[in-house]
Amino acid sequence: MTTTQFSLGAEEASEVIELLPKPSAALRLAEIWHYRELLYFLIWRDIRVKYKQTALGILWALLQPVALMAIFSLFLGRYAQVPSGGTPYPIMVLAGLLPWQLFSQALSESSNSVVASERLITKVYFPRVIIPAAAVGSAIPDFCIGFFVLIGLLPYYGIPITVRLLIAPLFVALALLVAFAVGLWLSALNVQYRDVRHAIGFLIQAWMFVTPVVYPLSVVPHKWRHLYALNPMVGVIEGFRRSVVEQQPFPGRIILVSVFATVVVLAGGLFYFRRMEQTFADII
Repeated sequence: MTTTQFSLGAEEASEVIELLPKPSAALRLAEIWHYRELLYFLIWRDIRVKYKQTALGILWALLQPVALMAIFSLFLGRYAQVPSGGTPYPIMVLAGLLPWQLFSQALSESSNSVVASERLITKVYFPRVIIPAAAVGSAIPDFCIGFFVLIGLLPYYGIPITVRLLIAPLFVALALLVAFAVGLWLSALNVQYRDVRHAIGFLIQAWMFVTPVVYPLSVVPHKWRHLYALNPMVGVIEGFRRSVVEQQPFPGRIILVSVFATVVVLAGGLFYFRRMEQTFADII
């Protein structure tokens, strides 16, 4: 994104903010709803910039999960014989990749969002928490494209589409919430310590291998599963996978532990972000 493009985005966002009525200073989380029009605008701006001047455009959202599914299926499913829990390995891994890529993309964008919005932050007041929230929201269209691919592949592999599919959006929302929670911490830290952005890629790669993306939960010893579920993405991946492609019961306790971990990280992230946001304009 060029400086000119970003400047235009900051100017447009400033105009949107000026049109909004000013909230009471006592409002905190309610400010997000008050500034919802700005949130929608920033989400649309991020989506538009992402695909501007790209050769394949939105096709990247289709190619990435399909290519990774093929690679993992070949090397891990066929050659390494990684178990798939009774589900065809390509479907199992794609059902894990889609929520994982949603999370990783949302986390990467939100972690760098505050620093990238320097011009906007220094021009006008608005609740800064909207910036990482908008970055998280901009990852949704890519997921939707991959999700339709997954649904289209289910009949090919003889997997029925059941009413469980209606539960899948809950785990999508949980993935976005996890990305937002962690993104609050990293985006605030990134303002103070710019080398944080160099660690984000490594963090996401390492996190993937301690999450059941390319292997089922069943490979983890039963006695360690509740500790393992403190990784909030464990509940997301397993819940989404079983709501779409598996007929096994939902791992209720695993999901509850992951939800609890998400709430704790989110509460801490909101507190830390709110504490640090007053210094953003000066430090940036």
